[in-house]
Amino acid sequence: YLQNNRKRKQATSSGPANSTGTGNTVGPSANSPPSTPSTHTPEGLAVAGNMRHVPKNLMMYGADGTGLASSSNQMDDLEPFGDVGSLDDNVESFLSNDEGDARDIFAALKSPTEPNPPASKGFTFSEVNCWRTSNSKIVCCNFSSDGKILASAGHEKKAVLWNMETFQTQYLPEEHSLIITDVRFRPNSTQLATSSFDRTVKLWNITDPAFSQHTFTGHNYSVTSLDFHPKKTELLCSCDGNGEIRYWNVAQHSCIRVIKGGTAQIRFQPSTGQFLAAASESVVSIFDVETHTKKYT
Repeated sequence: YLQNNRKRKQATSSGPANSTGTGNTVGPSANSPPSTPSTHTPEGLAVAGNMRHVPKNLMMYGADGTGLASSSNQMDDLEPFGDVGSLDDNVESFLSNDEGDARDIFAALKSPTEPNPPASKGFTFSEVNCWRTSNSKIVCCNFSSDGKILASAGHEKKAVLWNMETFQTQYLPEEHSLIITDVRFRPNSTQLATSSFDRTVKLWNITDPAFSQHTFTGHNYSVTSLDFHPKKTELLCSCDGNGEIRYWNVAQHSCIRVIKGGTAQIRFQPSTGQFLAAASESVVSIFDVETHTKKYT
């Protein structure tokens, strides 16, 4: 072991990347300060506490998609829904922070000490633009199918439309009485839907944004998430804090089915829409959309 260490100290360059995606380095000397502890993500990726190898305005993903970093002031806003007053206990539980080390994983970034990694070692992302229309927290966003419009929403209780070609913004009316929890575009359409803690789902058309087209009611708890089916685009699903999932026909403005499932978020399987994933605390349930049966948990 000592011989190997001597050989490493004599090397003029660092070794190849190890399994964590960082270069192999020589161990500390007896007089050197203790190294910063590592934080391990759920995927097993070791992330240094100071994460100095990542530039402040640059996020780097490995080939497996791991390795996200964010600045400390952004971390202060990471709690997605924040203080919204007295709500259903289960919704407050859904919004509460996990006991994990998210703030260690998404650590504060200081000035970089190493050059940017070669492109062959991962995918790099740089900031193109940054928009701020208010100081209210944004908790959700979604692109239209053609990528020309981005919708965002949150504590301001109204959605904002961002034109990706002109960078101009347009507000939808403030019809929700509480914060918006999710926003999703209908595939290949100018329609979008928003869900809210006010227990409603609203349907909008960005070509006529003066008012919502329809308000879906029926949830008895705060609506936490929604999604459109990728193929049967008239099918919209929403879930609430009590684990109720509702299937809506947006063309007929009616609820066509109610099942029990997730409380946090729901998403249809892309492309096929065969399955619906529903998240609830530490469990993800997979439902068959055709038979409405739970396939996996």
